Parts: sequence; structure tokens; C-alpha cells
Amino acid sequence: MQHKVISADGHIDFPLLPENLWRDNAPAALKDRMPRVIERGEDRIWQSAKGQTLGLVGGMGSGGRRYVPGQIHRSDRMAEQGLYADQSKGIMRPTVPELRAKDQDLDGIAGEVVYGILGAANRLEDPEVTACVLHIYNEWLSDFCKAIPGRFAGVGCISSLSPDDAARELREIAALGLKGAELGLSHDMLPMWHHEWEPVWQASAETGVPVHLHTIGPPIDNRWYGDTKTRRPWFATHMTGFQINMLTVLAGVIFGGALERHGDLKVVIGESGIGWIPYVLERMDYEWEDQFKDVVPRPPSEYWYGQMFATFQLDRTGIENLHRIGVNNVMWGNDFPHPDGVWPDSQDLLSEQFAGIDAATVRKVTYENAARLYGFPMD
Repeated sequence: MQHKVISADGHIDFPLLPENLWRDNAPAALKDRMPRVIERGEDRIWQSAKGQTLGLVGGMGSGGRRYVPGQIHRSDRMAEQGLYADQSKGIMRPTVPELRAKDQDLDGIAGEVVYGILGAANRLEDPEVTACVLHIYNEWLSDFCKAIPGRFAGVGCISSLSPDDAARELREIAALGLKGAELGLSHDMLPMWHHEWEPVWQASAETGVPVHLHTIGPPIDNRWYGDTKTRRPWFATHMTGFQINMLTVLAGVIFGGALERHGDLKVVIGESGIGWIPYVLERMDYEWEDQFKDVVPRPPSEYWYGQMFATFQLDRTGIENLHRIGVNNVMWGNDFPHPDGVWPDSQDLLSEQFAGIDAATVRKVTYENAARLYGFPMD
């Protein structure tokens, strides 16, 4: 690529956050119920007060896994840049603004949208603690983003355990100056078409803070995951459907009528990929025309084009179908520092992915769309 880009999908992971963050900032009544670091053999592990493991301190990705050389190519590329070696020494580069910016400079990233810790927070098994942890994190993220103005757009976290609580925290997120709110997806939550989400949609429309729904993939099936003979083929199948799983989220948002009721509402589906979207738009419009005109008054694809966005990393099929997806509805991201991302090779991979695509389109997808939505400088 010949110009710097904005990554519309980056992450702060729970295992990389300061160890004293939760207990130092929790009210007295909750301090003993906050996540803490314990020793387990030679490992230091994040654990909830109820004993749920939240990952290795300095571990890899949202789950805090151990880095194993030769297991994942992308992890090996990240290890070559010293990322995991530093984390093992307590130097958490992704959670130090200056070090994160330096790492993203290496990848040609001028600005970054930063998602949060909902994967871990959803495992705390204590609604009161979850709400407290997310609020503490959102305050921390606000300070993180303010350390280098114009460099990071923080997406705060709101829990899916209570729509009313989520709406209240979304308004707090707006007051903190964060640029988005991520509603934590889980496989047992209310579906996105459900009317009980209305407080969240209303709060988002009134504050101008877009709702973000980040992919979590299909459910984990422990019948196969725990068996050494079945784990690898199951996991390969799981990862293949990891992004396409978001089709029910996209359709649910639209058929639930939130976008019809709130014309100013914006919704982002994060790390969803985009190649599958044209078919889903076509399918929704067909079903609407055939039997569901009572659900929403306009063709579903119109709501997509007017009010929704999706992010991707590698998706040549999607790029070749941007005319059907909507060039204004798509944003690229490098998924730093996750092992299924593209850091530190974004520039080479972008050049390959966008080969033959006109410069104006490339500019929109890799910079302008994110700049408009999140308020980055329009260089």
C-alpha cells in the first residue's frame, strides 16, 4: 500500500491488563470478588473469584493461551517481533499506548479501533462483578486512548446480561469520550431481534455511539474439543465458520426493527468477514418480499446500506464483490494482537488482496470509512 491505513479491528486482551487494575478500582464491597492473579506451578494465571480460569498472564489472544512455536504461522510471525518474549517479561506492549503505537507504526497503521475484554468478562459468573469490571475497564480504556490523541478509537464494553444495565453503561461510555460500545455476544443471550434490546438501541441513537457486535464463532462442542482424535478436525471446521456465524446477528438486528425505529443508529459487526454478506442480503430481501413485509417496511438490504458496517482482514471474495456489499459499508482491520490477524504483514497482504482494485475504493475501505465513523483525521 502507498498510504497509511486505519485498522478498524484491534484488541485489548484481559491477560495483558495491569494486575492491580480491578482491586485498586473496585468499591470496597466488591474488592474480594474481583479477578486476581494466582500461581499455578510455574505459571501465573488470571482467575475469577469463583475459580474460572481467564488465561495466562501475558498469554496469547483473548483466552491467554500459551505460545507454542510452530503451531500457528501468524503467532510465529508475531513472536519474531519479540511480542511474546516481552509479555513473558511483564512488558505488555499492546496495553501501553506508546508501545502499541510503535508496533502499529511497524505495520503502517495510522489509527486503530480498539475492542475490549468481553470474552473474559462473560466468564466471571457474577453479574455484579461483571458490570463493575466492565466499567473499570471502560475508564481505563478512555485514559489509554487519551494518551495519544487521534491515534486510538476505543470501543467500550457493555454486558449482554441486562439490556437496561447495558444501556446505562453505553451512556457512561459516551461521557468517557469513547467512540463505540461493544455488546458482548454469547450463545445463550437474547437474540438480536428481541424487543428487550430496545434500551440499548435507543441509548446508542441518542448518544451517537455505534453499537458493535464482534464475532465469537459457533458454540464450543466439548464432545469433540476434549478428544485428541477429534479436536483438530472439529477446530478446523469451527474456525472456517467463525465469521459466517454472524449472519444471524446481522439478520436479527435488521428484522428486529431497531434500524427502522432509529434512523440515526449505526451498527458494526466486527471481524465478521464480508464475502458472505451479498448472499445474506439477497436472501433477506427474498424472504421479505415473499412473506415478511409485516416485520419491517423496507427491503432489509436498505437498512444494511444505510446504517451498518462490517470489518474484515483477508477476504478476496468480499473485495471482488464490494459493488454488492457496499463500498461505504466495509472497513479493514489487522486484528492486532490476535493470532488470527495479519500483523506485522498488513501492507504486503493488503497489496495482494487489493490487486487490481482502484485507488479510491482502496482508500475508502482502508481509511476513509473508519475515519468518518470514528472521527479520525481525514488526511
